[in-house]
Amino acid sequence: MAEPRPPKRPKISRGDDDYMPGNILEIELYNFMTFDYLKCKPGPRLNLVIGPNGSGKSSLVCAIALGLCGEPQLLGRATSIGAYVKRGEESGHIKITLRGDSKEERITIMRKINTSNKSEWLFNGNVVPKKDVAETIQRFNIQVNNLTQFLPQDRVCEFAKLTPVQLLEETEKAVGDPQLPEQHRALIDKSRALKHVELSLEKNEGTLNQLKERNAELEKDVERVRQRDELLAKAESMKKKLPWLKYDMQQAEYREAKEREKTAAKDFEKAAKLLNEVKEPIKKQKDEKAALDAKWKKVSNRINENAKKRMELMEKENQLEVEQQGKYKEMDELRRQEETQQQKFRKAREELVAAELELESLKPYAPPKDELQRLRNEILELDVSANQVRQNMTQAENEIHNKKLSLRKCKDRLKEMNNKSSKCLHALQRSGVEKIFEAYKWVQEHHHEFHKEVYGPVLVEVNVSDQSHAGYLEGQVAYYTWKSFITQDPRDRDFLVNNLRFYDVPVINYTGRDSRQREPSEISADMRALGIHSRLDQIFDAPAAVKEVLISQFKLDHSFIGSKETDQKADEVPKLGITSLWTPESHYHWTNSRYGNHVSAVVEQVQRPQLLLNNSNARDIENLNSQEREFQEQIASLEESLKKFQDEEKSLRNQAASLRKQREDISNTAQNEQKKRQAIIRHIEQKKRILKSMEEQDDLDTELAKLVDQATKCNIQRLHNAIKIKNLLVEAVDCKRSLVEQRMACIEFEAKIGEMEANLKQHENFALQASLHFNNSKKEADECRQKLTDLLNRAKSIARLTPNLEKEFLEMPTTIEELEAAIQETISQANSILFVNPNILEQYEDRQRQIEDLAKKLDADKKESRKCLAELDNIKGKWLPTLRNLVAQINETFSRNFQQMAVAGEVSLDEHDMDFDQFGIHIKVKFRENGQLEVLSAHHQSGGERSVSTIVYLVSLQDLTNCPFRVVDEINQGMDPINERKMFQQLVRAASKPNTPQCFLLTPKLLPDLQYSEACSILNVMNGPWIEQPSKVWTTGDRWSIITGHVGETTC
Repeated sequence: MAEPRPPKRPKISRGDDDYMPGNILEIELYNFMTFDYLKCKPGPRLNLVIGPNGSGKSSLVCAIALGLCGEPQLLGRATSIGAYVKRGEESGHIKITLRGDSKEERITIMRKINTSNKSEWLFNGNVVPKKDVAETIQRFNIQVNNLTQFLPQDRVCEFAKLTPVQLLEETEKAVGDPQLPEQHRALIDKSRALKHVELSLEKNEGTLNQLKERNAELEKDVERVRQRDELLAKAESMKKKLPWLKYDMQQAEYREAKEREKTAAKDFEKAAKLLNEVKEPIKKQKDEKAALDAKWKKVSNRINENAKKRMELMEKENQLEVEQQGKYKEMDELRRQEETQQQKFRKAREELVAAELELESLKPYAPPKDELQRLRNEILELDVSANQVRQNMTQAENEIHNKKLSLRKCKDRLKEMNNKSSKCLHALQRSGVEKIFEAYKWVQEHHHEFHKEVYGPVLVEVNVSDQSHAGYLEGQVAYYTWKSFITQDPRDRDFLVNNLRFYDVPVINYTGRDSRQREPSEISADMRALGIHSRLDQIFDAPAAVKEVLISQFKLDHSFIGSKETDQKADEVPKLGITSLWTPESHYHWTNSRYGNHVSAVVEQVQRPQLLLNNSNARDIENLNSQEREFQEQIASLEESLKKFQDEEKSLRNQAASLRKQREDISNTAQNEQKKRQAIIRHIEQKKRILKSMEEQDDLDTELAKLVDQATKCNIQRLHNAIKIKNLLVEAVDCKRSLVEQRMACIEFEAKIGEMEANLKQHENFALQASLHFNNSKKEADECRQKLTDLLNRAKSIARLTPNLEKEFLEMPTTIEELEAAIQETISQANSILFVNPNILEQYEDRQRQIEDLAKKLDADKKESRKCLAELDNIKGKWLPTLRNLVAQINETFSRNFQQMAVAGEVSLDEHDMDFDQFGIHIKVKFRENGQLEVLSAHHQSGGERSVSTIVYLVSLQDLTNCPFRVVDEINQGMDPINERKMFQQLVRAASKPNTPQCFLLTPKLLPDLQYSEACSILNVMNGPWIEQPSKVWTTGDRWSIITGHVGETTC
């Protein structure tokens, strides 16, 4: 069912106050672009906004667009709303008052903006979402994004670039029935859908015919295939019986295996019973033998204890015998000593006298004290010298240790720097220089082939100490420079260009000729008062050649850095001769106007740095390399000094050791003499003690009696021991006899148990054989049962028994051999039916299904095609006549107006049958009598001719436009005076008509002696430092005619 047609947009008509609904009654700006504050009350018809370049005319256009829900992008200026806040301020607002449907109704729309790119919308003083404001603007058909209604200065050239299709779309939106663009879009969509359906129909019909033809060719072959399939189906049916036959045969085998299992179980049970009967007497015999073994063990323990006691007594007897023999020897010795004692005494006296004479004859030895003192002093001096050398060695070792620590730190720092260089290379690679690593590596590997030092990439060589300044330097220097290599010799430049051309890196040659004396780097007091603290060439370090290239190419010495305070005082900065300024928030660039000595400013937001994040300092790397070499040289020198100290210490220690040996030799001589004297004295004392002991010895008879008494006691103890040994031997003989008897009994038991165990072994073998037979029978039965289960499952998986299937089985052979032969014969018959394509039936049936599906789809597509065609005819019947009539009206007005300004012009509708997306409007003009009508474009007409054509086309839309106002910014700039005068007459004539919309024409100048009507309102924009006092008269925003009360034709 077709959607209901939306109502037509009502025709806008003027009220008693000469304003139309949606006209702009008042514009109020605060801190917007060049204006601190502005209130403007435009007239209801043609408003001529006049003012010199840079005075703020286009600011008024921007305010209308942004205040009526326009986006910053459509103005062709800044892309963010915060950029439209007046420089130095934090926020501002745009307030536009529209006329409502009646004279009394006023609609106020306010948009508050700030530098944070935030907007707040107020509708009649109440905060509302943007969509509510957009709905109101749409209700009045205000289209700030339509070039036929709203043509700002920066987008004038875009109008001539509109294609015929785009021009038609814009015209439909701005003029005529509001349903025209909707109908046009519906026609485009429906025509595309219709083309898609028609293509599908054509394709599917061809496919359907092909499929039918191919299936007709295969029908005979399909019949033979079906016969073959029937035979194969019969064979398959017989194959279903085969597993059931095998199952029946296996079932008989399972019954036999089950019987064998039962017999084996009985035999195993009988053998187990006999085995238990044999085991009982063996257990009793083993228990009796165990008791006899316990008794035997007890007697054996007694024999062992008896033998141990006899051994102890024998050892004691041996000791007593030895002691007795010793006593006898001592008695014999005493008798011999009595004879030699007198001789020993005389000999001891003689030895004592000889020792005393030797002591008296020994001369005293005096050690050389002077020599020892001299040696001691020399040794002390050598030790002092050695200690001093050792201190020097320690000091040298400490210095070597410290230098090595410094060297390690230096190497670590170099490694860190190299890592930073790698990070810089990675940053360049991420930014799009894919082969920067290969280029850098190539330059490093061929560094020795250059005539002078080569630097690069520049990003690696530059180091910004304060990261907050990185964004300034990156914004000032062009991107290509950061990936460039810098040479200082033309030969190096040519060498690099030839070898790096595949790596996408530029090469810059610096010869030093362009270097000049830079301005002093001091910041003046006036600059500091504004918060300016440094220049851009002072915030980074780099090799001299790199720094000079950056400064000379990008004027870093003329770009200054300020603080947030500088943002507030930015208007004072150009007075100091500064043309470029960076602050934490913005980048200011001042230039002189081409039309005069006015200064215009461009303010851009400071972007975050993408490359200068962790760049290394080439100068630091060079310094660190130099420090590394110095440390290595110092360490080598210190190690050489240390070796000399070690040799000197070794020499001093050798000398001291020689002197100590001499001193030890003297000391050893004195000690030897002293030891000799002391040895003689000890010998004399020893001889005296021997003589004294010999004199004090007891009588030999007394000692001999003592020995006789001790020998008698030993004989008595030996007698007692012999008696004890005899008793123990008697007891041992009795125990041995008992032990032999018990051992014989054990042997008899072992023989009986052996015989019984042999018999038990036979029964165990028999029981084991019975068990194995039972297990094998059970295993065989289990295997038969498993096979039976598997065959049953397989038979069920192939075919479950049903009454019908059982009837079929009755008609088939009853043995496996006969059934297999029948199956083979049936398969042979089927295989005898030959055909080329084995998949022919499947293909035939598949095509048949495709034929049915395609037939259904063709019916559906035909219905859809008829439906789309009917809808297209219906919409086209409404849209095309209306559009033709509209284009004819535009053409009539355009031709008439254009003849008054040039030679000829026409507007035509470019129709393309059913290709509605190719429909367009052609504007054809001719500015010379002998020329041809040419389509309006940038290739055929000049800028002034395009401006004339554009304004005539816009004027031609006046009577047909349902929009409340139109804005045209500086459309007359490219016109000659004749065309400009004619253009102005067209505008005045159009504005004087009853229902033409409100119009804003912005221009920096007007020709003299132009004719104006009551429909014209002239708005002079005056801006500058001396306008404050005169502007107070115009603070209400009224027009001159309202202030003076004079209404009538005025000539300016």
